Amino acid sequence: MNKTLKAVFIGLSVLLVALGSFAGGFVTGHLLPFGSGADSIVGQPATMTPPPAASAEQQTATPEDLQTLFAPFWEAWNLVHANYVDQPVDDVALMRGAISGMMAALGDQHSSYMDPEDYKQANESLEGSYEGIGAYVDTTTDYLTITSPIPGSPAEEAGLLPGDKIIAIDGEDMTGIDAELARRKVLGPAGTTVVLTILREGADAPLEFSITRARITIASATGEMLEGNIAYFQVTTFGPNTMPELEAALSELMPQNPKAIILDLRNNGGGYLQTAVELTSQFLSEGVVLYEQFGDGTRTTYEVIPGGVAADTTIPMIVLINEGSASASEIVAGALQ
Repeated sequence: MNKTLKAVFIGLSVLLVALGSFAGGFVTGHLLPFGSGADSIVGQPATMTPPPAASAEQQTATPEDLQTLFAPFWEAWNLVHANYVDQPVDDVALMRGAISGMMAALGDQHSSYMDPEDYKQANESLEGSYEGIGAYVDTTTDYLTITSPIPGSPAEEAGLLPGDKIIAIDGEDMTGIDAELARRKVLGPAGTTVVLTILREGADAPLEFSITRARITIASATGEMLEGNIAYFQVTTFGPNTMPELEAALSELMPQNPKAIILDLRNNGGGYLQTAVELTSQFLSEGVVLYEQFGDGTRTTYEVIPGGVAADTTIPMIVLINEGSASASEIVAGALQ
């Protein structure tokens, strides 16, 4: 009998869209909700220069408690515009910095703010093609940690190893920096160089690697028949191409009547919620995949989608996860347990 896994999300469903509209960015954890394409969320940057004092119309439109709460913010905003030595200041940068600070104040390492460039990079990696060094990483540690270089990638060619901790990027100390933010700093246009300072277990001193970024292309879902007629499926992310790739592998292997199934989610850091539900539904005939609970107390139930190709529960199945498996991977593993 499968167990359901309850996923609890911050109750910011309306706020996420609103922030995207005025910030040109996105607030996210590692799990992207249904309908989270860039076109539906990311808007255009807007300048937020308030008048020295709120107008009568603004006073009426804003609840009194919020006027009081935000008074120090606007006071600081006006002081910066009036007194900062290097004028003019970048209003969009100030606003995005304020949002980043707000998300950091939640104390949740899985919630952060993405500006439009970061959000584009995040979506590219989910699509199975992105520009960077080519390594699976763990963002739940104090420092961004390599879990596995991708075969043939610049990271592998440079000599990065599992367990390497990135303590500096281009000379910038990463101590106290959110590992997800550090990950974004490692990404960059193909052909550019990034210098990583690595703390490696057993090394007498930190190691430095100069790595030229490249276009990294990987399949997000693959399958093969192992010795003993065991069907092996590996899923590296939950992106837009994952289900077509997995369905192709299932269509090839399941008619061969495998004696057992292995689903490998190791080093899979997550992705789209919809893909997680669809993938789980390939291996279950009925039941609940997860509950999504919001801060206002409402709850959405995601049930198994009928018609799974590998939904025969009489076939033994093993799901592989490790410290690099997060978010959508945890949902799938929990639902299949």
